[in-house]
Amino acid sequence: MEVDGLRQAYDALLTEIDVGGFGPPPTGRYSAEQIVAHLVTSDELMSEATEAVLAGSPYAFYELDEIHRPELDALVAEAGGLAGLADRLRRSSDRLVALVARLGAGADTPVETHLREGFDLVVDEPLPWGRVIDLHTRVHLPRHLTELRTLRP
Repeated sequence: MEVDGLRQAYDALLTEIDVGGFGPPPTGRYSAEQIVAHLVTSDELMSEATEAVLAGSPYAFYELDEIHRPELDALVAEAGGLAGLADRLRRSSDRLVALVARLGAGADTPVETHLREGFDLVVDEPLPWGRVIDLHTRVHLPRHLTELRTLRP
């Protein structure tokens, strides 16, 4: 597993969040707070799946491109805004990275996977869990990093 790459992807996101200065999103897109709330939610789902893989339990992983905005808005309110969300993302990403570091041969475990990343990535099949982590590292996290950067005037 490429744990260092995963940590670096999170570090880049957290640095961008800490810089702040985000403006409003284009119509129909996520705000900076909603993007970070989405990432926290995604981390929680990926951590659950990784724990299941480590325990040898079957698991079906669903990560859709869009999470319902009311759920994200509730998480934003609960966290108290961007600073609180950044703290939650630090904790959730640390947890996921630590779990991924323990995977070893478990990275080859097939997990029923349903992913949607816009029009660029659609997966509806079992994938080795390590491949899903790789897609998260190389596609999902960089996509949201780009979204954050475009929100800065």
